[in-house]
Amino acid sequence: MSISTPHPTGNSPHAAIVVTTINPPTPAMLVIAEGCIKHGIKFIVIGDEKSPKDFELEGARYFSLSEQRENDLTYAKECPTRHYARKNIGYLLAMADGVGVIIETDDDNAPMEGFWQPRSLVHNVATIEGRGWLNAYAYFTNILIWPRGLPLGSIHDKVPRFETLSLNTIACPIQQGLANGNPDVDAIYRLVLPLPIFFEKERSVALGKDTWCPFNSQNTTFFPDAYELMYLPYYCSFRMTDIWRSFVAQIISHVNGWPVLFHEATVCQDRNDHDLMRDFEEEVSGYLNNRSIIQSLCALPLVTGVDMIGQNMKMCYQRLVEMRLVGEDELPLLDLWLADVSSIRSRTFP
Repeated sequence: MSISTPHPTGNSPHAAIVVTTINPPTPAMLVIAEGCIKHGIKFIVIGDEKSPKDFELEGARYFSLSEQRENDLTYAKECPTRHYARKNIGYLLAMADGVGVIIETDDDNAPMEGFWQPRSLVHNVATIEGRGWLNAYAYFTNILIWPRGLPLGSIHDKVPRFETLSLNTIACPIQQGLANGNPDVDAIYRLVLPLPIFFEKERSVALGKDTWCPFNSQNTTFFPDAYELMYLPYYCSFRMTDIWRSFVAQIISHVNGWPVLFHEATVCQDRNDHDLMRDFEEEVSGYLNNRSIIQSLCALPLVTGVDMIGQNMKMCYQRLVEMRLVGEDELPLLDLWLADVSSIRSRTFP
């Protein structure tokens, strides 16, 4: 199985940051753009129907709907509008530019100093396996807090003490950074518990085989072997698109021997306005089904190998369709995504 060569982000043209937005340039995006200019990083911004017609931000390459459809990406011509999953187009455009690292974030996440440090594929890191559902946030604070998507029945489960975890030097093609201030938690947390929260610094933990924790799309790094796994589904709950993506990605990562790395916060979120009860409604399908999703996906006959990731993804999303959690219209879109990634790989990552 191949392992990609790491490409650091600092002072490198081989990295890209991807954001989708319907807003004019936000304070966080201004900080991202300034940092991209300083560090020589591509900044790709994907628009949608509600995005400003005159969007302009120095240091960013903005793609309107018409520009998204004018390229040779078959996926971009067919995917629906008015959805966060249009971010997928940004991932494809970054891949087509030949970057060796793709970092995704949102327009309300302002980078901290550590965000601009070089990203490495290989880490010597505390590792945990075989624990089932695990609240990774518990390794970064003593305050009760859990990531959006963690089954509610697991939020009080104890985690092994950090000092007892074994250190291993391992490749982690998917890396989740935390967010300070208003981190990624579910609507139940926001309705009943206090914020802001600031996590401990200089700590990382890698979650290996049979250890599950949701990761989001707010501060996440992908290396080339895992590019297919960036895919965000359309035909499911908006609040679950990145969470269910993370379940598919973790299942397939573990088949390939890749832990998912969680590391200290390198962004601070000043959250855009949300209707918390609407968020709660959008999360109900996750509260009820997240545990059974992992159980069902784990039962699939997935195959090891980077070249088998597309086949494995098709099996996973077919199962989510069978569970009536993702609509059938997702499968043709996934086929287009995989075809575009394959075409880009043949040209850019031989």
